[in-house]
Amino acid sequence: MKPQFLLIASAALLASPIAAQQATFPPSDIPADFAVPIDARDYVKREAMIPMRDGTKLYTVIVFPKGLTNAPIVLTRTPYNAKARAKRMDSPSILSTLPLADEAFVKAGYIRVYQDVRGKYGSEGDYIVTRPVRGPLNPTATDHVTDAYDTIDWLVNKANLPESNGRVGMIGSSYEGFTVVMALLAPHPALKVAAPESPMIDGWMGDDWFHYGAFRLANIGWVGSQTGYKGDGKEPATGIYDNYEEFRRLGGANEWAKRSGFDQLPAWQKMVAHTAYDSFWQGQALDKLLAANPSNVPTLWEQGLWDQEDIYGAITAWEALKAKGKLGNNFLVMGPWRHSQVNREGRELGPLKWSGDTAAQFRDDMVLPLFDQYLKDGPPAKQAAATIYNTGENKWEHFANWPLACEQGCAAPLTPIYLQAGGQLGFDKGAPGSDSYVADPDKPVPHLPRPVNFGDGRWNDWLVSDQRHADGRPDVETYITGALTAPMRLSGAPIADIYAKTTGTDGDFVVKLIDVYPDEVPGDAKMGGYQLAVSLDIFRGRYRDSFEKPSAIPAGKTQRYRFRLPVVNHVFQPGHRVMVQVQSSLFPLYDRNPQKFVPNIFLAQKADFQKATVTLERGGSAASAVWLPLVPASK
Repeated sequence: MKPQFLLIASAALLASPIAAQQATFPPSDIPADFAVPIDARDYVKREAMIPMRDGTKLYTVIVFPKGLTNAPIVLTRTPYNAKARAKRMDSPSILSTLPLADEAFVKAGYIRVYQDVRGKYGSEGDYIVTRPVRGPLNPTATDHVTDAYDTIDWLVNKANLPESNGRVGMIGSSYEGFTVVMALLAPHPALKVAAPESPMIDGWMGDDWFHYGAFRLANIGWVGSQTGYKGDGKEPATGIYDNYEEFRRLGGANEWAKRSGFDQLPAWQKMVAHTAYDSFWQGQALDKLLAANPSNVPTLWEQGLWDQEDIYGAITAWEALKAKGKLGNNFLVMGPWRHSQVNREGRELGPLKWSGDTAAQFRDDMVLPLFDQYLKDGPPAKQAAATIYNTGENKWEHFANWPLACEQGCAAPLTPIYLQAGGQLGFDKGAPGSDSYVADPDKPVPHLPRPVNFGDGRWNDWLVSDQRHADGRPDVETYITGALTAPMRLSGAPIADIYAKTTGTDGDFVVKLIDVYPDEVPGDAKMGGYQLAVSLDIFRGRYRDSFEKPSAIPAGKTQRYRFRLPVVNHVFQPGHRVMVQVQSSLFPLYDRNPQKFVPNIFLAQKADFQKATVTLERGGSAASAVWLPLVPASK
């Protein structure tokens, strides 16, 4: 027993110094409190939970240069993480910390504020996609209108932000542009100027969700990633790279939603329940709400001429306010940009090169002077009623009134260019005739050459992609002029005016207005023969008579499909040709039409999809055409 006792005692003696040492060690190498020194920063950064009228608190980031006093505020309300929005990179320099789009504001001495909208990221409350205004679609006492009002009210209180001068401007793109517009419906007195960029205005007519009733499959994943999680969310992995093949294997869009679990999401369920332009969509159309209650806040409406996500809203809202006599405080800017490119560099888009950084020109020469005028008592901004980039002559143009040509109320009327025999396009109707193609939902026309993956880097500039990938397909009808001998200028919104019959009872019509480059382009060989779509859109045939009440197309009977295309300000140069392409699908960007009338295309089964022969009528009393905003090239 003695040896064992000695061993135990020895062990205890050996262990006791270690135990004593452990008693003096810190409990962890990670201290309870640790902070990186911020004394070297040239800016102040604060975080606040701003209370709304119902007690809900919204997470807000406030950033401004050190020593700033009596400064104006620029506010952005976002569903995309205010903390991340306010940090481009870690740096002691505010210019490097805040996004590129904020550089002009930083240099001019502004307080920059980002806020998470209700229910997203750091903010309390419930999130609803594009939360409707209070009323039939929103029985609560709060909406984005009240949240913006309450936020501004808190920010201009000297007790909360003593560095401010009590004046606020709002700016933001896409959803953030939508929140700017909502604030304009009942603006706080301190809201002095606003710049909604590519705002979501009408999700059914031509922005994110539908275009004239055709559903945008490209955004189906956004619904899940945005509403399935309070913070960051990702689209589900499907194991299929080619989105064309992925969606083609299924029936209606709801089948994909079920496989992805998105059918559980209230936002998706609303989409399925409201496929037509019913009161759900009409009640959220901000152009109508703005026209019914126009504000006096000076507002700069921005939209990209090739915006692949929200190409409809800004111009439509501006036109609605113009019609209400509010041109004096509403200004339109349309640049050669993709979606939200105004917040980045704007030197090029796809293969197209511009005259300098057009996005910086917008921020420095248009946004900042207008904000300075109303937030800092700066000199009057020299902002025209409409500033539109001329994409054919590569320059900005300034208009006291715009468009230059339209259906009514403009200096010039629209001019029809007709589909003619032999694939010709001209200003004479020509003899009556027709052209037919077979539209097969199993082989839809892709919006880009396959494989199509929405994450492959081509999404941003697909609208300027070469349309030769579609030209020549048997299910695409192409019409083209001869080489132009003089410049041809368009400035306004073209109107597609298609007379057609189909063997099906439903169908879609895609119309593209294209600038065809000469076979050889000096100094840029790859642009030889390039087919640049300057305007294109899709129309779902069941809505030809009513957007609210769809109806089956009578098989074999000619119907008229008339719809507006996105606006252009473009000069077709001598040697170029004008082309029109007509087809019945643009996939997988838009969902396939079964071409058999079903009550809800989202719920269509694979058996519902059928081939149809589509016949385009030419000449005579059923002369298919595109009505062009044609004006003299010198104007």
